[in-house]
Amino acid sequence: MESAQNLKRRMRSVQNIGQITKAMELVAATKMRRSQELALNSRPYAYAALEIMGIIASLKDVAMPEILTERPVEKTAFLIVTSDKGLAGSFNSAVIRKFEQYVRANKINPTDPKYAFIAIGQKAKSYLERRGMHIAHSFTRVGDYTTMQEVDPISDELIAGYLAHEFDEVVSFSTTFVTALRQDVFVRQILPVDIEKIRESIRLLVPEAGRFSQYFDAEFYENEKEQNVDYIIEPSPADVLAELARSLLRIRIYHMILEANASEHSARRVAMKNASDNASEISEDLTVIYNKSRQASITNQIIEVTSGAQALQQ
Repeated sequence: MESAQNLKRRMRSVQNIGQITKAMELVAATKMRRSQELALNSRPYAYAALEIMGIIASLKDVAMPEILTERPVEKTAFLIVTSDKGLAGSFNSAVIRKFEQYVRANKINPTDPKYAFIAIGQKAKSYLERRGMHIAHSFTRVGDYTTMQEVDPISDELIAGYLAHEFDEVVSFSTTFVTALRQDVFVRQILPVDIEKIRESIRLLVPEAGRFSQYFDAEFYENEKEQNVDYIIEPSPADVLAELARSLLRIRIYHMILEANASEHSARRVAMKNASDNASEISEDLTVIYNKSRQASITNQIIEVTSGAQALQQ
């Protein structure tokens, strides 16, 4: 049987790990709620921008901006969103697995020069580097971004690359927060900007259950009602439409990052909770083993004392 000293050392190690994982679980839960709340609070602005864009796009003789116009696809960029850190359960592997399934289903050769990759998160960057794929841009340390200004460099790079014809479409692989126990990976077209796809993407932000599920019936989910209203658009419909298209892309990237953040923190919370529970169970098992070892040691000492006393009497 293992010595009592080694058992005590193992018990202390397991208890320390349990305390760390418990603290990480609480931090992840707080960040998860914060990311989800930020995403939902920005939704009214996104829907207002969509409504204005729909009104302007319905006008006649309005030149559509380039990022709203589809063109023949010769080059494709894949945007892969993961975390910078591990200890998040299957969060990162689910995104990478979805990407690999997409590649196999569409018979894509990732090393072909017509494909470029944009990595968000250190895990995505490391994965692409290991497989020798061309990384056009990479962004790390985005796990706790909470303002649109912090994600502007990502949307600016996407717009600049699209306008410069570095790629003709951008397809993203990212995780959407559904519930604290469920996060789904979706494949979305980011560029060119599609109004209906953006609207659907924003609607997916409301969880099916949990703290913010009551927003599912909020008024900005309803179909836009026709209103007989005259609009004065300055400086011009084309200029306003071009700026709105950029703003909607920034909103979509911002929401995508917040969804990924909420999913990451939720996955980490579950993983840390499981780790804490396992540490508690192991600690209890080690305590039982330690008590049995101590009891055996005391029994042996009593036997030795008794044996010695009997030997002296003889």
